[in-house]
Amino acid sequence: MKKVLLGNEAIVQGALEARVEFVSTYPGTPASEIGDIFSKIAGESGVYFEFSTNEKVALEAAIGASFSGLRCLVAMKNFGLNVCSDSLLPFCYTGSRGPFVIIVGDDPGCWSSAQSEQNSRAYAYLAHIPILEPSDAQEAKDFVKLGFEISEKFGIPVIVRTTTRVAHQRMPIVINPKSEIHWIRSRLLAELHLKQKGKFIKDVKKFVTMPPRVLEMKRELLEKIEKIREFAERVNGDRVPVNRDSVSANLGIITSGISYLYVKEVLEEFDLDIPVLKLDFFYPLPEKKIKTFIKGLKKVLIVEELEGYLEKEVRALAKEINCKLDIFGKNFLPNTGELNSKKVLSAVIKILNKKVKIPIPLKNKNFETGIPIRYPTLCQGCPYWSSFSIIKEMAPQGTIFGGDIGCYMIAGFPPHNIQDYLLSMGSSIGIGHGVKKAIGNKEKLIALIGDSTFFHAGIPALINAVYNNSNPLIIVMDNRITAMTGHQPNPGMGETGMGEVSEGIDIEKIVKACGVKNVKTIDPVNSEEFKNTLNEFLNKKEVSVIISKKICAYYARKTGKN
Repeated sequence: MKKVLLGNEAIVQGALEARVEFVSTYPGTPASEIGDIFSKIAGESGVYFEFSTNEKVALEAAIGASFSGLRCLVAMKNFGLNVCSDSLLPFCYTGSRGPFVIIVGDDPGCWSSAQSEQNSRAYAYLAHIPILEPSDAQEAKDFVKLGFEISEKFGIPVIVRTTTRVAHQRMPIVINPKSEIHWIRSRLLAELHLKQKGKFIKDVKKFVTMPPRVLEMKRELLEKIEKIREFAERVNGDRVPVNRDSVSANLGIITSGISYLYVKEVLEEFDLDIPVLKLDFFYPLPEKKIKTFIKGLKKVLIVEELEGYLEKEVRALAKEINCKLDIFGKNFLPNTGELNSKKVLSAVIKILNKKVKIPIPLKNKNFETGIPIRYPTLCQGCPYWSSFSIIKEMAPQGTIFGGDIGCYMIAGFPPHNIQDYLLSMGSSIGIGHGVKKAIGNKEKLIALIGDSTFFHAGIPALINAVYNNSNPLIIVMDNRITAMTGHQPNPGMGETGMGEVSEGIDIEKIVKACGVKNVKTIDPVNSEEFKNTLNEFLNKKEVSVIISKKICAYYARKTGKN
């Protein structure tokens, strides 16, 4: 049975076929659709699902479920892996009891991840965690199932690393039709299933990372990785048909993930008989497989996006098996941005030193269209329009504006131009505190942060600013939803990811509980009240907070809420 699915939809399908029981996430593109889908089907599919307050909490919740024997999946974007790394590294030491898969969506080219072009493969070396790299939606589904298999067999969490082009491509997927039937049950039955299935068995030697046991855990982890390496040798990666008698038989290509599709397209389009080794495992690498592939070659091209981690590994292996091998990689391919067929073809042509007839669209790689730059803009009716206008009007000359992660990032573009720094979730407050300590009261500072981001990472930074006698003005842009990633609920909504009613967390009460004396919730449409409050709070000697509270216009139209 085949069904056309988005890469992220295929991941959900793979998790269902692997009989997942517990799913947690914090929304972040390019992985957002995974949580969106589970939030709709969890109740009827026998799966517990939650939108957690941040990725660290999402990981920890799933770790608890795994320690209790459940089959768990956590999904996040690349920066989410940074947020949860504090718990990820010791979790690799303890290992999982219930099978555990982590989906991480990287974003080469920074299409949705403006802060940095992170290559999450580096965590393999830091955490010693297995990483699988699917190249398309079919493999996304299959590798999730493979990840559960590896995790169950070796008692270790497994990362399935996707990229934007894998997560957001569509293709016909081979699915197990029984997966859509076997797991349909009522929400009540799903909850009973989890309560009956989960059982925490106390085991201090297993779950507590304290010296001297923690050093034994690390040795055990490294032993697991070597066993998984042997397992990886037996997993057959895809290969392009090889003709060793061809003119290019002295050249081979090693690649993985989405880069494989670019290689495949070039070879098929230009009828090039170049042997290809596609690696499904990034870590641990199947070293024997690589050595066998490069043994008889004169040249090898390593095709991978971003930093050349794979290239470094191949160079080290070549010293043992084929020291005269010419290795090409980042000398012909970029370290930044996405790859494409044009870039791969250019590298192949240079190495082969032969003429290839290139189609016009590929030849004109520097073609300029003359289209003027179009900046992102807020939606029609967005409450941020009035908020930004008032802030810009009332802020004194020289005011420093702190940006954060959410729709209000657009404040940095014309016509608003009110964003002087931007790093990560919650950093508008944390950095703002440091700036104010450095400059004193010479200039005013306004830090912007959204409601979901406030719950995610803003509260510790607020406490720190209050505790250390700082005085930034913080404006919480509360549009009643996690808007930028697709209208997912957050703790202020009074509704969970499975649609259940919950206690809505009042931001103003949290702010007051953190010790802030100057706090006020305002509808930005009430411009006079907003202006007067902003003017008053800018002159306070301690931390002040304005909560600009009005529902996202698009979400209001979609749901009828106000």
